[in-house]
Amino acid sequence: MTVSVEIADPRTEPEPHGWSGFRAAGGLPAVWDYDLLALESWAARNPPLLLVVREGTRIVAGATVLVCRPRLRPAYAAPPRRRGAPVPLWAEVYQPWLSGFAGVAFAEDVDEPGTAELLRRVERALAARLGPRLLGVLYRAVDTTLAAALAGRGRLVRQVDTVSVLANTFGGEDDWLGSLSKSRRGSVRRSLREVERRVASARLVIRGGPARDDLHGREIAALVNRHRAERGVPRLETRSPLLGSYFHRFVKRPDVHTLTYHDDEGRLLALNTMLENSRCLVKQHWAALPPADGGVRHLLFDSYARAVRHMVSAGVAELSAGRRPHDVKRSLGFAPRPVYGVAVPRPVMGR
Repeated sequence: MTVSVEIADPRTEPEPHGWSGFRAAGGLPAVWDYDLLALESWAARNPPLLLVVREGTRIVAGATVLVCRPRLRPAYAAPPRRRGAPVPLWAEVYQPWLSGFAGVAFAEDVDEPGTAELLRRVERALAARLGPRLLGVLYRAVDTTLAAALAGRGRLVRQVDTVSVLANTFGGEDDWLGSLSKSRRGSVRRSLREVERRVASARLVIRGGPARDDLHGREIAALVNRHRAERGVPRLETRSPLLGSYFHRFVKRPDVHTLTYHDDEGRLLALNTMLENSRCLVKQHWAALPPADGGVRHLLFDSYARAVRHMVSAGVAELSAGRRPHDVKRSLGFAPRPVYGVAVPRPVMGR
């Protein structure tokens, strides 16, 4: 059967036919939605492409790929150069707002040898699309199985981090607390009691649920981007800040659960988004004001307790909480799962 690769720029090109059905059938989280990719792309310094691999007309794989450039501008993609040497590019197969997950997905019936062949086709399509300026491709946050499929001569495979995962073996929140060390169990319970006291005294308002239409995207974006900046942006960061228009659409989705903490004057103090699907609950964006600026202590532990409750009530297999801080997550019962980076220089792309 004929295998083809379609490349779509969400800023200017229509959604590939059948993509929504493939995303729904595979249980892919909201960040794979084409409309959200478009909102992300318009504000990105390194805008993503969506690559779709078909066998005949059927989609068997998809990948989100950031087209990366040197830091020529602080936020937006640089315009084409009319003079001088061409600016080099590199590609990152990456799902930037899904920490610890690769930017590639396959139909359920694609086996490991098939995975390797489809990825080589993706690489050849990227080389043809981006031309001689392309230096190579970097796969971020791939798991052990995908790292093995990507390995080969001239390819560099390295474990780069771990992602924290909590298996759903609990009957409820008390079971989870009982599994923690005595000191951590005590600190979490003290935090939960303090949050309950603030709620009872009407100094704190907590709301959570899917399809939130009571929130302002601009306020969410300001808090999330501030939190990221205060934690420090990595030197090799290729993501750009998300805009209010993105969050305005994002939190209204039925598969996005948003937990918010407001003070008694309606000021947003902290928020946590969680992405739902049938296999895994993803604890995604977390952001909070520091106490020095009016924030409230103990909200982080409260958000983890609520995420565990949600995991148990939804009956999903696990809760994924991204990467750092590893020590805090280990103390809350999360186990590390290795993630790898795979660098593929241009001469061996597609081989």
